[in-house]
Amino acid sequence: MIETSMKERIKAFIQKSLEPFIDGQTIEVQVDEQPQFGDYSTNIALQCFKRIKTDTQGIFLHQQAVRESTPQGLAHQMVDIMNSQLPPFLSKVEVAGSGFINFYLSDATLVEQTLAIATDAASTIAQSGKGKKIIVEYSSPNIAKPFTVGHLRSTIIGDALANLFEVQGWEVHRDNHLGDWGTQFGKLIAAIKEWPEDFEKITTAQKPVDVLVNLYIKFHQEAEHDLSLEEKGRAWFKKLEDGDQEARELWQQCINWSWQEFNRIYKELGIDTEKFENNGRGYGESFFEDKMQPVIDELRQKGLLHEGKEGAQIVEFPDEKYPPLMILKKDGATLYATRDLATDKFRLQHYGSDITIVNEVGAEQSLYFKQLFELEYMLRWYKPGQRVHVGHGFFRLKQGKMSTRKGTVIWLEDVIDEAVGRATLFGNHDQQTARKVGIGALKWSDLKRSAHLDVIFDWDEVLNMQGNSGPYIQYTAVRAQSVLDKAGAIQEAKPRAFDESERLLASKLQKFGECINTAASEYAPHYVCTYLYELAQAYNAFYNKDNILDAGEETALRLRLTQATAKTLTLGLEILGIQVPEKM
Repeated sequence: MIETSMKERIKAFIQKSLEPFIDGQTIEVQVDEQPQFGDYSTNIALQCFKRIKTDTQGIFLHQQAVRESTPQGLAHQMVDIMNSQLPPFLSKVEVAGSGFINFYLSDATLVEQTLAIATDAASTIAQSGKGKKIIVEYSSPNIAKPFTVGHLRSTIIGDALANLFEVQGWEVHRDNHLGDWGTQFGKLIAAIKEWPEDFEKITTAQKPVDVLVNLYIKFHQEAEHDLSLEEKGRAWFKKLEDGDQEARELWQQCINWSWQEFNRIYKELGIDTEKFENNGRGYGESFFEDKMQPVIDELRQKGLLHEGKEGAQIVEFPDEKYPPLMILKKDGATLYATRDLATDKFRLQHYGSDITIVNEVGAEQSLYFKQLFELEYMLRWYKPGQRVHVGHGFFRLKQGKMSTRKGTVIWLEDVIDEAVGRATLFGNHDQQTARKVGIGALKWSDLKRSAHLDVIFDWDEVLNMQGNSGPYIQYTAVRAQSVLDKAGAIQEAKPRAFDESERLLASKLQKFGECINTAASEYAPHYVCTYLYELAQAYNAFYNKDNILDAGEETALRLRLTQATAKTLTLGLEILGIQVPEKM
């Protein structure tokens, strides 16, 4: 593991060699996506030109005075200085375009990096999270409802985010904030009491949750005609909050039946539930039932809680920055906000004030989380930056948004079964391989795009097996490992100059750590997908151009490139929660 990334090393070199030019200027270094034109680039000359018009001391004036009048001229002055004191990890620095500066890593550095990655693929990932703590809250299904394809997004995006922070050295706490409290349980209990003959079917049902969700759907269908049902639902939830024995027993049974379903789906998706806090189940909403009143009291003591219309208790924001946030309903019942505040106060007390909290929840709740975070800043619990909402878009049907109430949903279990079936036909795979390929395709299809985008559900898109897909990356990793298996023992690789395809591959390999840093800092796993796809393309171009197994003195280094590729692809897919089959 490294403490400083290559990008940071280049920033330090720029700062040291160009200190009189920089004068406090922020240095930005970018990964160059076209390695033939450099491995990294900076726009520092363009930035400094806005400030530097003349150099009164005359130290940096170029012999060709015309260069003083353009950003490109300033870039040439900077490049001349840097090339005169080039560090060993760089081979050259050049001016590009109208004033950009490109940096080329030396072959010796690329060989060194390749050999390190071949030994440990995580070796180029800077441990920027060392000594830091983070909570990633994700998945968070609702009791008494099977997983829909919509639940897939939070589950796999959140899992990938937690994995990203772990490889950076963060102390990661995973929380599955289970939806096991709220008015929906009053409605479900009301439905159980209203139609006991339907509920009795659950004792013989293979999938008890299917019976529960059908009752929930029936409740909403009948409530359109019988307005008294909604009131009965609210009354039963109040009983549940007040500790009514019958209500509590029915509620607990619903939780137990639901976890049978959840554990089965998590296992299918490769989600390790043992990593969740609180004995693998996370801190569900009900855990905070007795922790809400102290928060309500604190809001009152600090003068933040006011009576709104019709007697509800609300918080108003200064200068009407956001709409008022309701904390208690007019009947005194709690809401999501009440429970979330209790959750975050508990986290503050349990994990310490230096914790970062990430909520991976649908983008439609963006306003609510802005209100919640602002209130927590007003309470001085957290500072800006400690609370992060990663919002994902919807999986939508062509006719609109999915809805459990209306029964217009696609169940995740059906999608998983279809994925495995298609993978079996696609590659004539055995069942174990088909599960890895099918679920890999399913996850990749989601993770390869920015999380905030909506996805129109299309079987061919979701379960794509070709092109920019999970199976393509898996196949490349399997191909690389197959080459290594044929080679057997690898001799010591001696440093040498790279040919074009070798250098492009080596350059892409050493940028894995930069990709992880970007993906984690922007809470965006799709950057990892983009990187892995480009790496797979680079390896396949190298594989098709260069003889690997029978290339004399060239063989050892080419095998190390292959080994580094196999390990990087495998680790990258592991971060995304995707397994690599033994063969394809």
